[in-house]
Amino acid sequence: MDNKRSVIKQKTIEHFEKLCQQHGLPLTIQRRVILKALVDRDDHPTADQIFEDIKALTPGVSRTTVYRALETLVRLGVARKAKHYKAAARFDANTGRHHHLVCLKCDKMVDLDDPSLDQIGLPHPRRTGFEIIDYSVYFEGLCSECRQKKDEWSDTHRLDS
Repeated sequence: MDNKRSVIKQKTIEHFEKLCQQHGLPLTIQRRVILKALVDRDDHPTADQIFEDIKALTPGVSRTTVYRALETLVRLGVARKAKHYKAAARFDANTGRHHHLVCLKCDKMVDLDDPSLDQIGLPHPRRTGFEIIDYSVYFEGLCSECRQKKDEWSDTHRLDS
């Protein structure tokens, strides 16, 4: 599994390099480092989290550079903005259709691959006047860590009759 993941990461980076050449975009060190930081994570980080990951590796990089580079990655199709119930944009290097689990307590967001969700019947444009191009489903709840903390808190604060 680790080897498969490494191959996918490498192919994403190679694809990005080709896209930069095709679109006449400079292939900067900052863009490479930011993409690598994104593909190394699977928790759908914010731009600020990516900035924290790379600031030691890329002295002098600014938050603005990170934001702009992430938007460029999205425009090129090598990253997506993941929908999150909070205001901060989250980024995802997994650009294939997939769905998400979102923890309401710690804000963790993880991928959910469930082929049955890809079979959801979509409304017809004639009926709605709206053409759906893509979709993803996200479920809100508590992750296992937060559920465990909640259970531990309940156990230590239980009222005895």
